[in-house]
Amino acid sequence: MFEGSYVAIITPFKDGNVDLDKLNELVEFHVANGTAGIVPCGTTGESATLSHEEHEMVIETVVRAAKKRVKVMAGTGSNNTAEAIELTRYAEEIGCDGALLIAPYYNKPTQKGLYLHFKAVADAVKIPIVIYNIQSRTAVNILPETLARIVCECNNVVAVKEASGSLEQMAMVHALCPRIDVLSGDDALTLPLLSIGGTGVISVVANIVPHDVAGMISAFKAGDLTKARELHYKLLPLVKAMFIETNPIPVKTAMAMKGMCAGELRLPMCAMEDANREKLVKAMKEYGLL
Repeated sequence: MFEGSYVAIITPFKDGNVDLDKLNELVEFHVANGTAGIVPCGTTGESATLSHEEHEMVIETVVRAAKKRVKVMAGTGSNNTAEAIELTRYAEEIGCDGALLIAPYYNKPTQKGLYLHFKAVADAVKIPIVIYNIQSRTAVNILPETLARIVCECNNVVAVKEASGSLEQMAMVHALCPRIDVLSGDDALTLPLLSIGGTGVISVVANIVPHDVAGMISAFKAGDLTKARELHYKLLPLVKAMFIETNPIPVKTAMAMKGMCAGELRLPMCAMEDANREKLVKAMKEYGLL
């Protein structure tokens, strides 16, 4: 159901508010550059700093701008199960193609708690659900066995965004849950994941080079492994630069350099350190972006 390059789109701000005009422009940019789907209100979209009203406004804006030309997978996760249900119901009502639900953060639930959380959300809606596993942000790892239990009992859980950083875990997920799509949550691991049965990526770097990320996946699917590898190694230094500091600080800074957005961040996200900014500039120049 979900394959190809999905962009974890930034939320552009202007004078402290969501810049809806710029958000519409960014959607058009991705439609024109081969992006398969757009993921608003994810980590890269600074969802943790958005009010409930802004969260819904961003999702609605992306859905209306996409006009069904690309899929929209809205970030609707929360560490509050009731809030996750409410946001996911909204995504369903507004016409999203799917909802991305991060594991509850800060609470540090047990594996049983994770199962009960995702089952409660899945049971409350019919929209396709993508589970997001990223222990570095949530403090808990959704074990493959736990995911398999969820998938077995919830038919609308159709995919997982795996950002564990472990290809072994990704392979185990694919083995235990063969019916669901496995999407990379790490740009650097997209091609390796495709080689063991993954279907695509929810990408940070695609915010600035969507054509190359989409091209790498398309080349792999077409059997052109030489081209896929060339794009993989071309992308790697830029991908590394996207995580010099906490995401989305580098990618927003890079987009501002390209005139794609104002680069405005919300506290506690802040401007890059000068030394790291220089490293980012170097990576962008070497890629040919500046």
